Parts: sequence; C-alpha cells; structure tokens
Amino acid sequence: MQIRSDSFSNGGAIPARYCAGQRSAGEVGFGPNRNPHLAWDGVPEGTRSFALLCLDPDAPTRPELAGKEGVQIPAALPRTHFCHWAVAGIAADLREIAEGAFSAGVSTGGKERAEGPGGGRQGLNDFTGWFAGDEALAGDWWGYDGPFPPPNDLLVHRYFFRLFALDTPLPELPDRFTGGDLLRALHGHVLAEAQVHGQYSLHPDLAAG
Repeated sequence: MQIRSDSFSNGGAIPARYCAGQRSAGEVGFGPNRNPHLAWDGVPEGTRSFALLCLDPDAPTRPELAGKEGVQIPAALPRTHFCHWAVAGIAADLREIAEGAFSAGVSTGGKERAEGPGGGRQGLNDFTGWFAGDEALAGDWWGYDGPFPPPNDLLVHRYFFRLFALDTPLPELPDRFTGGDLLRALHGHVLAEAQVHGQYSLHPDLAAG
C-alpha cells in the first residue's frame, strides 16, 4: 500500500496553509489550518476499513519550555509523540481526502465533533490536553489541527500521516478516543500500513515550510 500527498512532498517542508501555527511579519499566531490532500492505492484484499493518524514524534518532553521568553529548546531534549489527527472506521472504498475538506482555520477551544473522511469517527487530538489549562483555548479539540511546533524549538519537527488498512470495520474504541487509544485498538487488525511525512518549524532561524 502506498500513500502520497499533493500538498507536500514526502520528507519535504509542509506549507503553512496546512498548519495550525504560522509566522507572519515576525509574529507567531494561528495559521490557515487546512487538512492536506492525501491519496492512496495498493490496498490489500480483505480490507474492511482504514484508520488514519497524524503524529509528531518530536514534541518536547518539557512542555513548560514552549514559547518561554529567553529560552531555546535544545534539539537534544528527549521527545515524545503528539497526535494531530486520529480517524477510525474510514470506508474501505475511499482512496482520497481532499485538501481542506475536514479543517479550515483554527477554532479556539477546539472544533465540535464531526464525521471524518469516508464516514469515519474522528477522535480528540492532543491540543485538547495541551490547552487544558488555558481559559481562552481549553476545550475538546476534535479532528485535524495541524502543526504548531514551539517557536523556540531548535529541532525541526516531523509530521507523519500514517494510514492503516484493517481487517475490521471499526476497532473497539472509547467514545472520547485519542490517538493513543486508536494505536492500541489497531493491534492484531493491521493488514498493511503506509505513511508520508513532512517537516515544519516556527523557529526564526529554521526553515518554516
């Protein structure tokens, strides 16, 4: 199985229009936040649904450093995963997701729950926990919210769009599932996986895409 995007090249820079954060006129703020185009083929026989995850494996393990004035987050700092999109139960006959079909702009406090690609269930992304203590932004962040790496991070972040072909119509998941819940539910059901990734940074000395 293969996956591609017309929105960015594999391993290349992700344009700011697909990101929740952008740098404009030297200032960092919310970006256009459009979900990128994705398309796939080579689906194995027996596929009954797809699951999709967008994961950043480069999130700093010390979130209190993010955006802190006078501090640079070193590239060598240990990292963890941050989920930007989790979708389960995508119809087995779907082969393409259009740019901007499931996200356009940032909704402060998060999006409302809505049907995902191919009738799939969209889970909570990790901005839900990230903004939990912020009165202006706290809420349930459902569906896709794109890259917004800390602007003081010296590491360029990678964003992996991982598509799984499954032998089940819908893995067993809690009502308010996360990317971690989805990954655990996939065990024993994956027939094939394909991924495409891009890079993005908001640091003024690094390429922003």
